[in-house]
Amino acid sequence: MTAYLLKRFLIGALTLVFASLVVFSVLEILPGDPARLMLGMNASEETVQVLREQMGLNQPLLLRYLDWAGGLLMLDFGKSYTYSVPVIDLIAERIVVSLPLAIMALFLSTVIAIPVGVFAAQRRGRTADTLSMGAAQIGVAIPNFWFALILIYIFAVWLRLVPAGGFPGWNAGVWPAFKTLILPAVALALPQAAILARVTRSALLEVLGEDYIRTARAKGMPRSHVLWRHALRNAMIPVLTILGLQFAFLLAGTIIIENVFYLPGLGRLIFQAITQRDLIVVESVVMLLVATVIVVNLLVDLSYAIVDPRLRIRR
Repeated sequence: MTAYLLKRFLIGALTLVFASLVVFSVLEILPGDPARLMLGMNASEETVQVLREQMGLNQPLLLRYLDWAGGLLMLDFGKSYTYSVPVIDLIAERIVVSLPLAIMALFLSTVIAIPVGVFAAQRRGRTADTLSMGAAQIGVAIPNFWFALILIYIFAVWLRLVPAGGFPGWNAGVWPAFKTLILPAVALALPQAAILARVTRSALLEVLGEDYIRTARAKGMPRSHVLWRHALRNAMIPVLTILGLQFAFLLAGTIIIENVFYLPGLGRLIFQAITQRDLIVVESVVMLLVATVIVVNLLVDLSYAIVDPRLRIRR
């Protein structure tokens, strides 16, 4: 297991280096001059050049990359061109919105999807199975921003139970802040729950066909005991894989939802930074998300060994 962990850490480090090269290179070739955008199109060339010098944009690309990558290693993400504050402060301010939102959405997705997947697998080929998977297919097909608009109309405009958007901040109280995240979390969770339910059903059906499941039933074990203790646990590896991917998506892929609900999270920060050509913010936030994906994937790999002890022996 130690050798496996070291190997995974090495792969993760190399992935970070490669991702940093790709992110830096792609953003550098995008059209538009950050200094020109900040000063406006009517600014003189001399003024633009002075600002470019202050921002370090006149340095060679290799030197700029090394300065930026070295800063990342020291948790120094640089200073935003637009806001003139350290990028780490912007991230800290926005992640207190995006991280709870992602956790809430993942929790809702899990508590909805796994029971639905088990329910459908138990009734394979019956009407309940067809209806459950039909609803899941609809959930996969419909984009989450459409769900968001429907939820706003029903629960915010019609019933007036929760706010339609905005975020008062955690200083306003846990419940007022939590209320503003309920609809975005549901809008994010429903499509992901549909995917997870289908994966859970497929994985469980595959396990239910194994010989040891038939043996357990032949010994007289209760059907529910066989299902929940033996079959579901052995079907969890593909489910855990999807959960890891979904958490990374929910943390990094909330740009549309955060704009629909006007939430000041990481997704909205990236969107604003792209429109304002604030390269240092985009690069730093993307690298933070890449690092998060790598860490989550490592945790998912470790969870495999917890769920299935046979994998510890193989490794």
